Amino acid sequence: MEMTDITIEQKRTLLDTARDFATRAYVPYSHFPVGAAILVEDGSVIGGVNIENASYPLTICGERSAVVTAASRGHRTIFAVAVSAPKAPATTPCGACRQVLNEFKPTDAEMLVLLDEGDTWQETTLSALLPAAFGPRDLERADDA
Repeated sequence: MEMTDITIEQKRTLLDTARDFATRAYVPYSHFPVGAAILVEDGSVIGGVNIENASYPLTICGERSAVVTAASRGHRTIFAVAVSAPKAPATTPCGACRQVLNEFKPTDAEMLVLLDEGDTWQETTLSALLPAAFGPRDLERADDA
């Protein structure tokens, strides 16, 4: 699947799912809800939320929450992610989330990133957000050496 293969309906579903999940976030400390939705290889959409913890470093972001759920269900390729942060439109994934998303990026295609802007969205790519990323392919090259 290429970015151009993702339909407008799939993009809307991703964004609607991310927005819905943002309402479910557990954010008693920051009050900064984030919802995420990812499109996996079988065409299904999986959502996630940020979940804060009184021990702040144990907090998990919405994007990573969605990836963990997808991976737990056996999915290994993510074609698109949508992020919704109602208090700050067009919020991008943090660095840790970008790295985790990179782990599940298609080997032959780009990952689409949709950023919620309220009544519309902004499109970018994971490569634009994480240029020259280190990932599984680097380790495969090291094994071949």
